[in-house]
Amino acid sequence: MALNQITEKIIGCGITVHKNLGPGLLESIYESALCIELEESGLGFERQKSIPVIYKNKSIGEFRADLIVENQIVVELKSVERMDPVFHAQVLSYMKLGDYKLGLLINFNSKMLKDGIKRFII
Repeated sequence: MALNQITEKIIGCGITVHKNLGPGLLESIYESALCIELEESGLGFERQKSIPVIYKNKSIGEFRADLIVENQIVVELKSVERMDPVFHAQVLSYMKLGDYKLGLLINFNSKMLKDGIKRFII
């Protein structure tokens, strides 16, 4: 499946979750609900995937990405009042460290979910 098709399915799943739960809940609640929707849509995913940080050929720590969908797309979830630029940097770092070409930042604390979605390509 092409990246754009996968992205559309992920966003559709997110919209379904947002329509059912609305804004204002904890990020972990949205993550659990989104995982149910992804599973029902037939998309494969890993939840809280560890991404190692390598510096000069040595492991110095790790990040945990909320979701990696179809082994290709980083999905970082938020439920915040405002989107801080550090969240963009976070997604881009996960993408670079894990060698992923596409990432989604989804803020469920938006009146309309489409306004809370940011897509990244590297």
